[in-house]
Amino acid sequence: MMVSNQGSVFRLLLWQWRAASFFLLSATLALMVYKLGWLKHIKIPLPPLAIVGGAIGIFVSFRTNSAYARWWEGRKLWGRMINSSRHFCNQVLAYLTPPNDATPEQTKRIEQLRRMLIERHVIYVHSLRSLLRQQDPFADEEIQRFVKDPKHYTTDLCEGVPKMDLTQQDNLTHALLSLQQTALTQLANEGLINEFRLQSLDKTLASFLDIQGGCERIKKTPLPRGYGFIAERLILAFGFLLPFPLVQEIHAWVVPANLLVCIAFTMISEAGRVLEDPFTMFWNGLPLSALSTTIEINLRQRLGDEDLPPPRTVDHRGILM
Repeated sequence: MMVSNQGSVFRLLLWQWRAASFFLLSATLALMVYKLGWLKHIKIPLPPLAIVGGAIGIFVSFRTNSAYARWWEGRKLWGRMINSSRHFCNQVLAYLTPPNDATPEQTKRIEQLRRMLIERHVIYVHSLRSLLRQQDPFADEEIQRFVKDPKHYTTDLCEGVPKMDLTQQDNLTHALLSLQQTALTQLANEGLINEFRLQSLDKTLASFLDIQGGCERIKKTPLPRGYGFIAERLILAFGFLLPFPLVQEIHAWVVPANLLVCIAFTMISEAGRVLEDPFTMFWNGLPLSALSTTIEINLRQRLGDEDLPPPRTVDHRGILM
């Protein structure tokens, strides 16, 4: 996510150099035709093109607003993920406590169970971040710190939780939540968590599924391609026709005027295109790495860990990922 602007407006022109070149060439062509006198006896009216320009502005703005709504929804979903993760950590630490007459071995096992559940949730968050960005989760350094052997992932702390080959799961994050649910149910069967606390934990796990489902819906359902296709073609047609009536009014100034007007439409349309998917590694993408690292730091601090990863910061380009 771009946090601060770096560079000048020329970076934007370089980004859209093809469209900028087309608008400059079309305006130059209109100027040459005018200078050669081919438009002397032809009066091209400006009002119809002005009406079309207004319609294009409304159309591309609607698309950009719709794309921004998707981007903002993605950010709200990850805000819920942070809050729900903190709540889950609080629940595990508060609900899973050793009894007063617990032996040292029982106390140690419960502390290990707490760590298992919280660290597995950290794995879940990093896995969701990787999958939304279409990256290999098992090549991610943050996940590799917790999962040494993804083909035989399990824990011996809870009986009845079988080993699982995470690499063969169609939905890795769902599989991790399923392991959490199985472990919590087993702890309830052992009497370490009562029925009401299990129900509360179950609701928290359900909230993770809701958040995950919302993110997957945004990722897998792009805006209809017709919006972008129609906007791009209308802008190109407008950029080609606009200089011809303008050149008869402002002469050589038609070249920068056409570039300014048409590149503005292009930039608005492109802003919608890049905001459409908030889970990319492009500069407009949500800072999922920073958000998932924040969750890990917050949860592991509650466990008393000191070897925490550093918080993600803005890089030299003014971008936070």
